[in-house]
Amino acid sequence: MFTTKHQIVRYNKLDRCFQNLGKEYSIDDLLDAVNESIIEFDSKSSGVEIRTLRKDISFMRSESGYNAPIETIKGSNGINYYRYSDKSFSINSSPLNDTEAQQLKNAVSILQRFEGSPEFEWVNEIAPLLNDKFGLKNQDQKVMSLESNIDYKGYKHITPLFNAIINKSVIKVKYEPFNTPEYTVTFHPYFLKQYNNRWFVFGYNEFNQNQHWNLALDRINGDIEKTNEKYREDTTDWVDFFDDIIGVSKDLNKQLEEVKLIFSKEQAPYIDTKPLHWSQKTKLLEDGSLEVRIKVMLNYELEMRILSFGEKVKVIAPEDLVTTISNRIKLLKERY
Repeated sequence: MFTTKHQIVRYNKLDRCFQNLGKEYSIDDLLDAVNESIIEFDSKSSGVEIRTLRKDISFMRSESGYNAPIETIKGSNGINYYRYSDKSFSINSSPLNDTEAQQLKNAVSILQRFEGSPEFEWVNEIAPLLNDKFGLKNQDQKVMSLESNIDYKGYKHITPLFNAIINKSVIKVKYEPFNTPEYTVTFHPYFLKQYNNRWFVFGYNEFNQNQHWNLALDRINGDIEKTNEKYREDTTDWVDFFDDIIGVSKDLNKQLEEVKLIFSKEQAPYIDTKPLHWSQKTKLLEDGSLEVRIKVMLNYELEMRILSFGEKVKVIAPEDLVTTISNRIKLLKERY
């Protein structure tokens, strides 16, 4: 069985209906619920007919589908309704079925065609990981893992924000910065970026009229609300925007500065093979230590990156960065 348009939308909606023990979903109720989800996803769609819905239910029940424990029960009004006999079942927590596995294999094979292209470096990580994670190469034991934060609550916002950017939709979100009360912001999203296992969305903040405002996804509370406001277009080259910083914090009033660091002999090989920034230039000194120069705007993430090397690095320039790091070290010492 191949995937048709909106099929995954239908399966996921049916999954939620079958899990809802508080309502008796007849076949007509299921059809209304599924079509509502389809139209919400694609406003140009007219939905599906009951014949397609019955085929979906049969597929979900089948071994080639999800082996879903869907039972048909006669309701108090004499009309049959549908639900899962196993209250804990969900298609999203079940293993891949044969159809999904084949679709994933096809997707991975397409991704691997891009391996070697500089702009698709991530494929070198994600394609083998998918093969390993889902056993697509008949490998019983997992042999690969990437760093992740399984408790990160911002993941659920990635898809709606991505769709808002692609569809040029203005959104409203409830946002709660650290140590600051929650507030509502009307936002025109432009770009999603990951840094240090956290995700950030950049865009135009209507309140302060800042077109490069960023929101951390894990600080967004509740659902993202779409509005009918006119979308403010953006011409920022976002790849270029991050070229002169480490991390995501950028003060446009600051100038580029040359940062000079000296790394110890022990740390030198690691810094030489894993540069701090694309602008990095190095010089091996007589004692085996490494002089590193990068051209960046000073920000919080740069400070944290430097401090992460502990005693194996010394800041030489600029002077204000030397002072900042020195003060942080003094405060750190006072804690011990």
